[in-house]
Amino acid sequence: MNLLVRRTYNCPAYCIGRLYINTVYFCDVLEDCDRGLKKTWPESQIKKVKVPGATAIPKGTYAVTLKVQSPKFSSYKYRNQYAFCNGYLPRLLGVPGFDGCLIHIGNTAKDTEGCLLVGKNTRKGMVTDSTTTFRQLYAILKAADDKGENISITIQ
Repeated sequence: MNLLVRRTYNCPAYCIGRLYINTVYFCDVLEDCDRGLKKTWPESQIKKVKVPGATAIPKGTYAVTLKVQSPKFSSYKYRNQYAFCNGYLPRLLGVPGFDGCLIHIGNTAKDTEGCLLVGKNTRKGMVTDSTTTFRQLYAILKAADDKGENISITIQ
């Protein structure tokens, strides 16, 4: 399964994009500011440009796994919100200069910390209906994962 994030709007506080599954539009995405990072850059160069907790994932293609439990999102604080997946959120692997890049629920850039938030971009600077959208996306990804399909995401 191939996911694609096509970034459509960038400002100093956040970035909006569109998420496609196998070339079909699925939802909108909110990220931190796109600072022009690319996966092909040396990690030392990425770390010079990156603002921790306020920088979008470098452009490139990454494998996605559902097999790593997030310590944060499996904690007591998030137990009810992510009980259906027990904190096993979609995780991007091998993101240079980043650790724990996830796809998860949230509404504003304050919720991202370098991750992808899914929903509908119906309000400036945010996504809405994030919980419903995430659950729908997770079900699709889980079905693919259960069938043994590889899942990848390309950030453009």
